[in-house]
Amino acid sequence: MTRRADLNDFLRTCRARLAPRDVGLPPGPGQRRVPGLRREELALLAGISVDYYIRLEQGRCGTVSEGVLDAVASALRLTDDERAYLHQLAKPTRTRVRAPRAQTVRAGLHQLLNALPASPAFVFGRRMDILAWNPLACALITDFAALPVRRRNLARLILLDENVRRLYPNREQVVSDTVGHLRIDAGRYPDDPELTSLIGELSMHSEEFRRHWAMHTVKSKTHGVKQFRHPLVGEFVLAYETLHLPDAPDQLLNVYTAEPGSPADDNLKILATWHPGNGQQAGGLPGLTPAEG
Repeated sequence: MTRRADLNDFLRTCRARLAPRDVGLPPGPGQRRVPGLRREELALLAGISVDYYIRLEQGRCGTVSEGVLDAVASALRLTDDERAYLHQLAKPTRTRVRAPRAQTVRAGLHQLLNALPASPAFVFGRRMDILAWNPLACALITDFAALPVRRRNLARLILLDENVRRLYPNREQVVSDTVGHLRIDAGRYPDDPELTSLIGELSMHSEEFRRHWAMHTVKSKTHGVKQFRHPLVGEFVLAYETLHLPDAPDQLLNVYTAEPGSPADDNLKILATWHPGNGQQAGGLPGLTPAEG
């Protein structure tokens, strides 16, 4: 899909989420053919002309000022993530950042992962490629080291791998978070061919992905709780923190934790005695290689 089409679909989807009463406007005359705000209503709220907003929504405005984009974002009540995504979509192609050719993980991060034996932890990069992990992350999710490099992708695993799919009983939330993060990458790197290929693959094979992608959900990973249904220890809930690395903005460190002495903590201790590949005790950090792309 082109940048113009993405911008058009995103703005129309965001308009459809709001009713006039949500923003303090009267319902207006006549029957509405589609749900949500009309273009002229949004233009009024943003303080711009109807003609200019129509051209913006259709991607025919060229360079758009940050002030106008912020006014439209405020009128649409966008989140911070959605506001940033709108700015990315509205940028001329020549100003957008191109993804570097390879993703590598610093040795210090490898050591940090190894220093967290009681917490499942992994690093993922652009396109949600899994770049590094510790043994407990393998025990919790899947044996990343046993997978071909191409399959070490969190979105692909969550949406297409049957064993990983069954780990998450709260599918709607997990899929929404996953697709929302991919949207951010798509805004930052619209010309990344591997990302385009991944989106095409997920669209072809996952109804869940198609449905959530059409919602234009935009959401960065930060912190929260996640429910698991593990074949060895059953259901439990872990807290997670996703940390953005200042010297590698495309990489995120994801760490799961359990309250000491809780049932979830006991489950992690059980998982720590198993290696997902052969049922033996987990050893050192798996072999880590840079992911190309």
